[in-house]
Amino acid sequence: MSENLSISEIRKKLSARQGPAYWRGLEELAQTNQFQEFLNEEFPRQSVPYENSLDRRDFMKLLGASLALAGLTSCVRPVQPNEKIVPYVKSPEEMIPGRPLHFATAITQGGYALGVIAESHQGRPTKLEGNPDHPASLGATDVTTQATVLTLYDPDRSQAISNKGAAKNWDEFTAALASSVGNGDGLAILTETVTSPTLARQLQEVLAKYPAATWHQYDAMHSDSALEGAKLAFGETVTTRHDFSQADVILSLGSDFLSEGPAKLRNTKDFSRKRKVREATDTMSRLYVLESTPTNTGMMADHRLTVRPSQLASVATMIAHEVGVEGIEGALPEGFDAHTAEVLVEDLKEHAGKSIVIAGEFESPYLHALAHAMNAALGNVGKTVFYHQSVEATPVNQLESLGTLVEGMNSGAVKTLLILGGNPVYTAPADLNFASSLEKVTSIHLSQYLDETSSLASWHVPQTHFLETWSDARAFDGTVSIMQPLISPFYGGKSEHEILAALLGDATASSYQIVQSTWQNSIEGDFDTFWQQTVYAGTIAGSTAANKTVSLKSLGQTETSEAGEFEVLFRHDPSLQDGRWANNGWLQEVPKPLTKLTWDNVALLAPKTAEELGVNNGNHLKLSVGEQSVTAPVWILPGQAEKTITVNLGFGREKAGRVGSDIGFNANLLRNSDHMWLGNIDVAKASGKTELASTQLHFAYEGTTERRHLIRHGTLADFQHEPEHPHFVHPVEHEKSDLYPDFPYNSYAWGMVIDMNVCTGCNACVTACQAENNIPVVGKKNVLVGREMHWIRIDTYYTELDNPEYYVQPVACMQCEKAPCEPVCPVGATLHDSEGLNVMVYNRCVGTRYCSNNCPYKVRRYNFLQYAELTSTMTEMSLAQNPDVTVRSRGVMEKCTYCTQRIQQAYIKSENEGRKVADGEVVTACQSACPAEAIVFGDINTEGSRVSESKKSKLNYALLEELNTVPRTTYIAKLRNPHPALAGEAEVH
Repeated sequence: MSENLSISEIRKKLSARQGPAYWRGLEELAQTNQFQEFLNEEFPRQSVPYENSLDRRDFMKLLGASLALAGLTSCVRPVQPNEKIVPYVKSPEEMIPGRPLHFATAITQGGYALGVIAESHQGRPTKLEGNPDHPASLGATDVTTQATVLTLYDPDRSQAISNKGAAKNWDEFTAALASSVGNGDGLAILTETVTSPTLARQLQEVLAKYPAATWHQYDAMHSDSALEGAKLAFGETVTTRHDFSQADVILSLGSDFLSEGPAKLRNTKDFSRKRKVREATDTMSRLYVLESTPTNTGMMADHRLTVRPSQLASVATMIAHEVGVEGIEGALPEGFDAHTAEVLVEDLKEHAGKSIVIAGEFESPYLHALAHAMNAALGNVGKTVFYHQSVEATPVNQLESLGTLVEGMNSGAVKTLLILGGNPVYTAPADLNFASSLEKVTSIHLSQYLDETSSLASWHVPQTHFLETWSDARAFDGTVSIMQPLISPFYGGKSEHEILAALLGDATASSYQIVQSTWQNSIEGDFDTFWQQTVYAGTIAGSTAANKTVSLKSLGQTETSEAGEFEVLFRHDPSLQDGRWANNGWLQEVPKPLTKLTWDNVALLAPKTAEELGVNNGNHLKLSVGEQSVTAPVWILPGQAEKTITVNLGFGREKAGRVGSDIGFNANLLRNSDHMWLGNIDVAKASGKTELASTQLHFAYEGTTERRHLIRHGTLADFQHEPEHPHFVHPVEHEKSDLYPDFPYNSYAWGMVIDMNVCTGCNACVTACQAENNIPVVGKKNVLVGREMHWIRIDTYYTELDNPEYYVQPVACMQCEKAPCEPVCPVGATLHDSEGLNVMVYNRCVGTRYCSNNCPYKVRRYNFLQYAELTSTMTEMSLAQNPDVTVRSRGVMEKCTYCTQRIQQAYIKSENEGRKVADGEVVTACQSACPAEAIVFGDINTEGSRVSESKKSKLNYALLEELNTVPRTTYIAKLRNPHPALAGEAEVH
């Protein structure tokens, strides 16, 4: 292809080549002067996060990986770790083309381990599932974990060691490290939260070698309040574990325990299993939530009580006094309903020993101590509430630790600073001015990106992704996981273990050797057998922390706070967390719970507060704390406390990468050491307006929810006394007749049931579906015009503006038996198969969009632009794609398929074994991820299957059933369990 051809002639020649020949043709083309012209015309720039930025040099670098994937070489071992990794299967490790391997490992969030099973296709990780044997996940995942595979291949990740911008190699770095450290005088190490036994061992060895060195910890995800609250209550540092599976009544004091903290997935599992109702004889737990801003946990409450942040301690103190906590007095703040408080107290007392009081991760230490005291007074300790020694290697108040470090940097006591992970220049409170202090020392930063901290550090070292390195970490209950890699460092990064080994004088030690050495000295018996079994299972048997007996101290003086006219709450973003995932397009585009916002953070306001300030959605406010101020767009949220503003952290990044930089505003600028999570704030209306991309009204149904019966809801008492109550069973007002005859499904009849009674709207299913089915990111500009591509959306409804009840409803393709989309397709691209699936034949689709127009559920997505090519085809990002799912091109309609590729895999296995597909053998991506176990999938024709039994419930209903589309996906109506003295009904909007 070296002759001088036109672009159209080049394209014609390439299109005639198939498989490896296509890649050889591209390789030939890359040697010509026409290559860049071909790239520019074939892959034009569009308004999507990953713009095409390939040149000839980039292409040649990527071609090796592409050739391997295309089958030009059978050697995939070079990209896998050199050490033995153990698949999470009982068959021998054999690389069979087309068949993935699965490996147990773990991801850390806030330093705590969350067990996962990683799927690998010919040496490249593509998908994460929860490890059913891990106590923190029990087989589930969250929205962030599902998206981390995308970060593994992110081309914006750092790819070279640098010293003040100049590229260096490992030998040069280790020599400079030894020179900077010297005898250790003036050396400081800053880490995030450490639960890793290996990392803790190495740090202690460093401190032993360099006695003058200091170790500091700062993690923006760490709850100093929980640590200090335990000290206040017990005089010692302990960790609290709550067992929601045994609790009949729960009181949350500002706690979003279903979405925050290292035990959030376990909490969701246990809580949801106490809330499932199928028969009128079933029971439910009862949840009271006191909070200032709506949360996923608040949406699940039977009684949600809105209080200002400054009032929460007063209400909690009064409740504590009434349930028997001695030595404290409290009074309800003005406007709080005394009758509700009285009923709540009596309910807790009646369920003593079977209740839980839990304080929010970032509420005050006093509130945490108060929760401990109430649990003790109610007799919950040892039954629903347990204590054990902290699983952190050295539990400290991390804000104080960071403050001490900054003092040392400013005074000259710290001369060399080694920062292992984190991004303190961005996440540290503004009053510490960490960036200014960093310039006074020789600094080394280990991180995955050239972020805000790395750009100011003397040295930067690229950090490995958790799927690229060996390590270990503890879960919330102390259980240790061995973290094994699936791929060698994609961009040549180094781990914390390798950096500390170099500091200890061994620059050649691998993470594998370092982690093994920790456990070789700790295990009795045959180490090889232990290692093989542990790496296979993902956890070390018997490593769970033992329960501990604690003694409650007197709490002393009641906490009071002086409230200003306006108060502010700082919260981590539900997707980006503290901003470390800002460059992940999946997490930027997934709609936030409640607001359904994408690609922005906002100042959340109550409707009355917005009216008083004269602002609407998108209008700007100037938010000021002391001399610091930011400008933030407004979003009005029903249920927000009046005169209270909530802002999410994680945005306003300056050096996140091409996707995450310059999005939103940096709320960290408003935080100071005295008010990290809440405080007073000055608010003023500002000029300007931001166009916010919310999906709340995209694909909305015509008519009210009550008229269309979209959300069927009621109380447990309604259902127990009258299962045929109109709340659950709505009579169809017209005859069920149809031009289309019923079709007999004689083999399998696949169907799904979604339990709205336990769905928390956490978005794990949305991102899991995206990862499984190669769903592209489209960018804010396209979301604004309704072109988002998610196959699952989560509709949000509320009852009123001031004190609403929230309802969430996941909606994907209903797989209608009499699908309106099918008869209107002129090319037969959408059709029905013999098992009831509404199938899309992508190669037939010509993009008329008639099917979308005729779909009453609005669940079909049209590929307007070359998303697939722009985001992945010719970049590293293509390696994250699932090879079992077709990558759709421009002009094609796509939608949920019930993960038909997983159904086909089950067919193959069962037919090879001469049997039918067993119940539960096919697990869809959304079902697998769901921590609430809200999704049930299987064969409706199999008597006794979970899905067929769920569909027999009186609570089961079909969305828009009056249209006679006969959906295969149905819903379990939403039930609440209000106290009889507080029960009431509300209209849903």
